[in-house]
Amino acid sequence: MTTPWKTVIVVLTVIGTLIAMNQAFFWNPGGFSLLANSYLYLVLACFLPIVFLCYPIVKSQGGKRLPSYDIAIAALVLITCLYLGYNGETIITFGWDYAAPPLATAAAFVLWIAVLDALRRTAGLVVTGIALAFSLYPLIADVIPIGFLRGLSFDLKTTAQIHALGADSILGLPLQVGGSILIGFLMFGVALQHTGGAAFFYDLAQAAFGRFRGGSAKVSVISSGSMGMMSGSAVSNVLTTGPMTIPAMKRSGFAGKYAAGVEATASTGGTITPPIMGTAAFLMVSFVGVPYAEIALAAAVPALLYFLGIFVQIDAYSAKSGLRGVRRELLPRFGGVLLKGWPYLTALIGLIVILIVYKNEVQAPYFVIAFLLVVEIVKFALSSDLKKVPALLFDFVYSAGRTIGEIIGIIAGVGLIVGGLSMTGVSLSMARELIALVDGNIILILIAGAITSFVLGMGMTVSAVYVFLAIILAPALVALGINPIAGHLFVIYWATVSYITPPVALASFAAANIAKTPPMATSLVAMRLGAVKYIIPFAFVFNPALLAQDAGLVEIIYTLLFAVIGVFFIGCAFEGWAIGVERRMHAVTRVITGLAGITTLAPELTSSLIGLGVGVLAMVVTRFVNTGEAPTGEVPIEDDAVAESLARTDDIGESTDETDSART
Repeated sequence: MTTPWKTVIVVLTVIGTLIAMNQAFFWNPGGFSLLANSYLYLVLACFLPIVFLCYPIVKSQGGKRLPSYDIAIAALVLITCLYLGYNGETIITFGWDYAAPPLATAAAFVLWIAVLDALRRTAGLVVTGIALAFSLYPLIADVIPIGFLRGLSFDLKTTAQIHALGADSILGLPLQVGGSILIGFLMFGVALQHTGGAAFFYDLAQAAFGRFRGGSAKVSVISSGSMGMMSGSAVSNVLTTGPMTIPAMKRSGFAGKYAAGVEATASTGGTITPPIMGTAAFLMVSFVGVPYAEIALAAAVPALLYFLGIFVQIDAYSAKSGLRGVRRELLPRFGGVLLKGWPYLTALIGLIVILIVYKNEVQAPYFVIAFLLVVEIVKFALSSDLKKVPALLFDFVYSAGRTIGEIIGIIAGVGLIVGGLSMTGVSLSMARELIALVDGNIILILIAGAITSFVLGMGMTVSAVYVFLAIILAPALVALGINPIAGHLFVIYWATVSYITPPVALASFAAANIAKTPPMATSLVAMRLGAVKYIIPFAFVFNPALLAQDAGLVEIIYTLLFAVIGVFFIGCAFEGWAIGVERRMHAVTRVITGLAGITTLAPELTSSLIGLGVGVLAMVVTRFVNTGEAPTGEVPIEDDAVAESLARTDDIGESTDETDSART
C-alpha cells in the first residue's frame, strides 16, 4: 500500500466519518439532512471501496502492487453507491425496491455482487457461501419441500432490487447499527491503540501482577483482554501481544502449549469484555431494543467470571509447578504507570459516564476520541515535536479506515442473510417451528443453540453467527421465557467458543504458531483454561441476576459472590491444586470440587449453599488428605530475560498490514 493510495483511504475515511458525525450530532449544514437510506449508501460509498484497495482478490496477491482491476472495482462501487445515495428519496417514493428503472436495477446487481466479494475478501469463503445461498434463497423459496422453510418466491431481478434497494437486506439492521454506532466505537479503539493506550494497559498489567507467581501469564491475561476490549478481534490480539507474552511465559517456566493456551484464551475473552466488546454486541442494540450501556453492564459480570477462571487456573498451575514472578525492581512502578496513563483511564471512565448518564452511545465515542487526540497533540507540543502530529493523525485515520472498511464489508454481506430470510417470510416461522421441535423444552433448545452457534462459529464471523441466530434462535428463547439480553448473549458466547475449540480454534492455532507447539494440543489446553466460557452462558440464562437483570440489588450481589466462589472451585479442580490450602488434590476430590463449583453457580440459593458447603469441605479434606505439596525450591528463571520480553511495548498498538489481514 503506497502513500498515494493510503492518502485515498484517508480521504475516504475522513469524508465517511464527517458524514457519520453529521448524523450523530444533527449538524445538517444549511438545513440539508440525509434520509436513512441515502446515509447508508454514502457510508458504503466511503468505506466499501477501502475493502477492494486493502484486501487482495486472492491471498497470493498480498504484498504485491495494487492491481488495476481492484482500483476499477473500488471506483465502480464508489460510483454505484453515490448514485443510489443521490436517489435515496426516489427509491422510497417510487418503490424502486420492487420496480426500479434499468439503470437502478443494474446498480442493484453491481452492489449485490460487490458486497459478496467484499465479504469474501474480509471474512472468507465459508461465510460468503452461506450469504450467497441465503441471498439466492428467494428464487426457490416456494418449491422447498420442508414446510417451515417454504416461503414467498421472487425472480432474479426483483431479488436484486430488494437486496440492494430495500431496507431489510444490505441496508438492514446490521448496516444500520454499523452506520450509527460502530463507526465511532471502532475509531475509539484505534485511537486508544495509536495514542499509546495498548502499551499503557500492558504496563499496568505488569506493574499489578508481574511480581506474583505466574506473573508473566497473568500479565498476558490482562494485556490481551485489554487489547480485545479495544479491537474485538481474537486472532489480531494473539498476533499483537503474543510475540511478547508467549516467550516471556516460556522463559518463566511455563510449558509452551500452556503459554500459547493462556494467550489464546485471554485474547478470545477480549471480544466479550465491556465497554467496547465486539461487533455483535453493538448489533444487539437493534435486535434487543435496549441502550448499549445496558448491554455492556449486563456483559460485565460474565466477562469478570471468565477472566477470573483463567486467573485461578494460572495461579494454581504456578503454585504446583513452583513458578514465581519477576523481581519488583525489573517491573514498571504501579503509581508511575497510572500517573503516565491518566488520559486513557479518563477516556474509559468518560465513555462509561456518557453511556450510563447521558445514554447516548452514538455521540459518546467521538467526544472521547477528541479528548485523546487533543491530549496527544499537547504532549507533542510540550516536547517540541509538533512536526510529528501530521504523521500521527495520518496513521490513525488510515488504520481507522482499514478497520471500519473491514467491518462494514462484513456486516453489509451479513445483511444478505437477513434479507433472504425476511423477504421470503421464513424468518417469522422459524422460531415457532423450533419451539415445536423441542416441545418447549428449554434445556434442549439451549443445547441445540449452543451446538449450532459453535458449528457456525467455525466458519463464520461472530457477527454473522449472531445475526443469523438472532433471527432464528433468540426469538425462540425469548418466547420460552428467557430474558432477552440473556438469550442474545448466550448466542454470542457460544459463537466465540470456536476460537479456542478444535477442530478450527483460530486463536489457539495462531498462538501455537508463535509458541511452536502442536495446534491441537494447544487448543485442548485453551479449552481447559476457558472452561468457564462453556458454563457461564447456561448459568446466566437460568439466573439473569448474573447480568444484573430481573433481580434486585441484594440478589445481584449475593449471586455474584456465589458465582465467584463457584468459579474459584472450578479453577482449582481443573488444575488439581487447592489455592489457600496449598496442596495437590486427589482425583476424587477434584471431581467433587468441580461439581461443587457448578452447583454453587446454579441459579437457586439452596443449591448454591449446598455447593459452597461441599466445596469448603473438599478443601478442608485436601488439607489433610492430598497428593503432596509444591516442589521444594522455586523453578529458576532468568528475570532479566523475562522482563526484557515483557518490556517490548513499543510494538503494541502498531498496526501492520500483516496483522490487519490476519484478523480474518
